[in-house]
Amino acid sequence: MPQLTEPANLPNAPFNTTGRVFNNSTIRQTIHVTATSPHVRLRISNAFGTTNLPITAVTVARPLNGLPGISAVDPNTVTPLTFSGSPSFSIPNGALVVSDPVDFNVTAGTELSVTIFLESGQTTNDITSHPGSRTTSWMTFGNQVSAANLTGAVQNVAHWFFISTLDAWVPTTERTVAFVGDSITDGRGSDTDKNNRWPDLLFARVHASSDPALRTLAFANQAAGGNRILADGLGPNALGRFDRDVLAQPGVRYVVVFEGVNDIGVAAATTAAQTAIGDALIGALRQFVVRAHAAGLPIFGATITPFSAPGFDAAVQPYSSPVREATRQRVNDFIRNGGVFDGVIDFDAVVRNSSAPSQLRDNFNSGDFLHPNVAGYTAMASAFPIDLLKEFEAGVDGWA
Repeated sequence: MPQLTEPANLPNAPFNTTGRVFNNSTIRQTIHVTATSPHVRLRISNAFGTTNLPITAVTVARPLNGLPGISAVDPNTVTPLTFSGSPSFSIPNGALVVSDPVDFNVTAGTELSVTIFLESGQTTNDITSHPGSRTTSWMTFGNQVSAANLTGAVQNVAHWFFISTLDAWVPTTERTVAFVGDSITDGRGSDTDKNNRWPDLLFARVHASSDPALRTLAFANQAAGGNRILADGLGPNALGRFDRDVLAQPGVRYVVVFEGVNDIGVAAATTAAQTAIGDALIGALRQFVVRAHAAGLPIFGATITPFSAPGFDAAVQPYSSPVREATRQRVNDFIRNGGVFDGVIDFDAVVRNSSAPSQLRDNFNSGDFLHPNVAGYTAMASAFPIDLLKEFEAGVDGWA
């Protein structure tokens, strides 16, 4: 999911200078593929750039030994991409570009390397990225898009820059699940280069199924750290990006919404403020459903997981508050019992501490009392009711 890059998440010098980033630079990044296909195309985004993004050359390849987050690729698989027939393209500010389709076999559950060269860089420090990649990206100087491994002044960071989506050609019978979420769905608390966010683990679960309809599902993780439903922050608000990240994506047939914790946690811990944010969240959740149903898409709501420290100690976890906890319980009651969503994923019930329901279980706490660890993410993936994906295989009525 494209986001505006915070100053702290820009590349380090010398790849970042005042008024210009990635001058004469090659960036190699790996992504986790969730569909099997003989043809792919790549979307590159300049959604938050304030100037044109001049792409000079792009290649795709299989990473060496199929590993995520490495700088080496199998040189026999390096394949150049073109954009409207040209190897280069200058993407206007706020826009994206889609590559021409290329014959390249990808397999669900494997990795793909994407290498981008910017000869003149981008003349701004407002650029598009996804800071929470949980995957190592590499950068160096000069045009090395076809190199088996990057050489020279190589640096690495755990961010993605400019890449937005990989489109894969599949039969129309195959479907994609889109996940709208915040840092919990983005994998905060998971391991870098391990692909063990909860949607990754759910993907592995459904693809291990004996049911061919489940084994062909693709996943689109449209989550961003710090994201809110009602207000911009780290990325545009979820209501505002729903068309871009869900409805405009090819092949989406299901929607999962798992957000709200940051709306509650950022709002003041007063009864008036929390009443207002609870009312607004419930109204916004209804809007997600209306818009998904208008497109014929079933939509599943996930309950908000606990975020308080013991004793509601805000010095340990700033969101901690009994008033905020009451809002979480109120919104969760709507998700469970409001009769609006086509299905409910009760993540709260999975990860909460039974003796202190405002807190995560001790063995699921990553350490900040907000984000689960890999054990928690594993439990969430295991508890996801995958029968919903069969029940709503035919979609929903547009007025449902």
